[in-house]
Amino acid sequence: MDQFNSKKYQIYANFLNKLAKDLTSFYYSKLSRTFKVSNKLKGKGYDPVTTSDRAFERFIRYKIKKKFPNHQVIGEEFGHKKSKSDYTWVIDPIDGTRSFVIGNPTWSNLISLNYKGNPILGLANFPVLKKYYLNYSEKAAYVVSNGNKIKMSVNKKAKFKGVKVAAAFHGWLSLDKQKKIPKVLKLMQFPCSDALSYSHLAEGRLDIVIQCSNKIWDIHPLIPIIKAAGGCISTWDNKDAINAGNILVSSNKTIHNKFLKLLKPVSK
Repeated sequence: MDQFNSKKYQIYANFLNKLAKDLTSFYYSKLSRTFKVSNKLKGKGYDPVTTSDRAFERFIRYKIKKKFPNHQVIGEEFGHKKSKSDYTWVIDPIDGTRSFVIGNPTWSNLISLNYKGNPILGLANFPVLKKYYLNYSEKAAYVVSNGNKIKMSVNKKAKFKGVKVAAAFHGWLSLDKQKKIPKVLKLMQFPCSDALSYSHLAEGRLDIVIQCSNKIWDIHPLIPIIKAAGGCISTWDNKDAINAGNILVSSNKTIHNKFLKLLKPVSK
């Protein structure tokens, strides 16, 4: 398989950099007032979607189509626009819709650019927090806040003793299964705030993030950001995070391997 031409990083990073600003402006001009909520699961659980989710995705698709009309697009709300292109944009218009519904500012717009199925660029934009996370290459990821652009790095000195862990099971892991991983439960000291927790790990604020049942649009945009900042990412059974599902992210390989062992009783 031929590799992505690294000289093209700048083209796509510049597009996502501008799109982050456009998305925040779009939110404050159009979406920061009223919205309607419906439940995708209709009595079988709670999975909210809002009119703002759909408006964001239409806006993102429009921007992509205008700039890269032949590219494929996969979005949470409007499905897969197929083409023969090797490039695919993966969109979660609002990651953390529950947070959005109740006014918690931790929700974000997530977008990745995949080349032949592999995420190569990712954007996590937080309109209410007025900051965004973006990688410009395989080895350079930045957080942009209040006009300041800061290169990110995971906490390279992180050790198992004193590790900072954020985790959320989203109702996926039953109480009986949770009893099989008592050491993990004991180490969970920090709240898990959707994509913001993954972003905080890339900044060096957290050392471990554990989440369940991620879809590709939840995790693909974050994979290149985390890797560019020096982090490790896999599924709980140590497979490629591109597969989505249950995700483990760590500051380094040593603690990553230790948490894989701790999660083994519930990893299948």
